[in-house]
Amino acid sequence: MKLPTLIIHFLPTLGFILALVLLAHILKQGKSPASTLAWLMAIIFVPYIGVPLYLIFGGRKMTHMTASKQMLPAFPPDQSPNGDLYEPLTSEIFRGGFPLTQGNSVEILTSGEQAYQKTLALIQSATHTIHTATFILGKDAVGKKIIENLAHKASQGVSVFLLLDALGCAKIRRSFLSPLLNAGGRAAFFMPMLHLPFRGRANLRNHRKILLVDGTTAIVGGMNLAHQYMGPDRNADYWQDLSLHFDGPAAAQVYEIFRSDWKFAAREDLDSFRPPGGYKEKTSGTVMQFMASGPDVEEDALRDALIGALFRAKHRVWIVTPYFVPDDLLLEALCMAARRGIDLRLIVPKRSNHHLADLAREGYLSRLQKYGANILLYLPRMLHAKALLIDDVVAVTGSANMDMRSLMLNYEVALCIYSPDVIDRLDAWMRMLMAECGVREPRRSSSLAVIEGVGRLFAPLL
Repeated sequence: MKLPTLIIHFLPTLGFILALVLLAHILKQGKSPASTLAWLMAIIFVPYIGVPLYLIFGGRKMTHMTASKQMLPAFPPDQSPNGDLYEPLTSEIFRGGFPLTQGNSVEILTSGEQAYQKTLALIQSATHTIHTATFILGKDAVGKKIIENLAHKASQGVSVFLLLDALGCAKIRRSFLSPLLNAGGRAAFFMPMLHLPFRGRANLRNHRKILLVDGTTAIVGGMNLAHQYMGPDRNADYWQDLSLHFDGPAAAQVYEIFRSDWKFAAREDLDSFRPPGGYKEKTSGTVMQFMASGPDVEEDALRDALIGALFRAKHRVWIVTPYFVPDDLLLEALCMAARRGIDLRLIVPKRSNHHLADLAREGYLSRLQKYGANILLYLPRMLHAKALLIDDVVAVTGSANMDMRSLMLNYEVALCIYSPDVIDRLDAWMRMLMAECGVREPRRSSSLAVIEGVGRLFAPLL
């Protein structure tokens, strides 16, 4: 028998055995029923697609994958600087985060040109260290300008560290980074795609966006460093997004998150490059804390905190997210909030940049509407911002979308804010978004209901 014939007979057998092994592995993983069923159907009915996809994307918080990454520290629950003022939020709900800090100054960045100018100004102000992490670095004029400015500071003796996600920055080559590298800056790629073993690496992305200068001032949020998000001029095509610029003691928490990510990606400890810090302690200012989410955090801390906050809500829950693909427990918590009369408003783009995610979200949106939630579709352009308001007590923003990938897979960072002045500013910003929204009409077609059901069935694979 010729070799090609042997291969033809051998490959289906190998595929069948591999599928059986993967099916057993899925059933032992402890995934949610929806996720388990979705992967089982993909492998059984379309094995030539399902098996490779599971090998690449199927991993979650796998011990052998995450053991080499330092877990972010856990803190005692009662860290409030004002006694019981923020109880029970800090001790019972957001206990998985860093300690509360007081004395921060916060500026909300809501436009692409504002964020671009603030980013460049912050880089140019650096005197000791710059720590930058992004999911996407554009191979465009914005990305080139960022690299140019980082390289200039590196040439002046500033210690510059640039951390890029290997999937989000798949088009970025070392040659694009050469101005920075030649000036003495450092760059690293988080979890390279072409690295054995393949299983799970593509599914665990660093989605955190951080710019930290001198350990005292930072920009954190949802904006990547690319032309869709920001640029030098006012542009109606920029995606509607949100980031926060702040200085104060919370910056030390940003450093700890970046330090852990850099050590994992670059195999280098930053102790010898620790920023000087030096912010002044203040008894006034914004009270806030950081929460990280991902395989380097115990359990699903951010998701669990959001669910806990939903059950504590008394008056309102306002959510802004580009993608809405929640797991069953989060969806049920939202539905229960709507059923008990909470003012639940969900703002999503009418059409996002991911059509499959738009299809998958429809069933979830219909269910929320059934129980009284207001679904608002942002009309002007792509909405990429992520924000949550619970009553007038806490605001949450950062890099995490309201979907399973952000809350149960990716490395994310969120900022929890407890000060009324910042909450009021975010409230005003959300109301501006609402003024440019249309109300989603309930879907009554039986054929659409079937499509929505199929979308929900395969939502865990997105």
